[in-house]
Amino acid sequence: GFLFAEKCPVLSRTEFADVTAEMYPLGTRLYYECDSGYMRRSGHYLGIRCQSTEQVASWTYKEFECIDEKILLSMASAMELDFTQKPERKTQSPAPQKRENLSEFDQKDFCGPPKTVPHASLILNNHYYVGQVLHFKCQSGYDKRPPTSGTRRCKKVNGKIIWTHLDMRCTNDS
Repeated sequence: GFLFAEKCPVLSRTEFADVTAEMYPLGTRLYYECDSGYMRRSGHYLGIRCQSTEQVASWTYKEFECIDEKILLSMASAMELDFTQKPERKTQSPAPQKRENLSEFDQKDFCGPPKTVPHASLILNNHYYVGQVLHFKCQSGYDKRPPTSGTRRCKKVNGKIIWTHLDMRCTNDS
């Protein structure tokens, strides 16, 4: 059965903190962005999605690559661009690694961290779904007052979708 993913309210930025996630609920979409000096090959799609395949949550990747702009430009001028369209291939991510402390998480409903792609990085996500847990850590220099890390969870309470409170403040004065 397809699970309709419910969106969480947009989070305001936590100042001087880095945000990471280790698990993503089904329905989550993430997007890659080519690093500076690289371009995506024309027609390639940079998004991935957490979907359930045979009762296991895994990322669905479409093939894409980020190519050095200099190479791309020299290729373009060398030949009058006769790119033949290859049929789209879907590549499946490897099965999620089992982790010991996932007692409250079910591998059926969460994807692990997406794979790294050469010359590309994930764009910080701002659409999260119910069940998402985010980890916050104060950036170096702003970790003078404990606690310097914490988590927020997106959950449904009495039919309302909320983020749990984050009990930390990142500051550079002790």
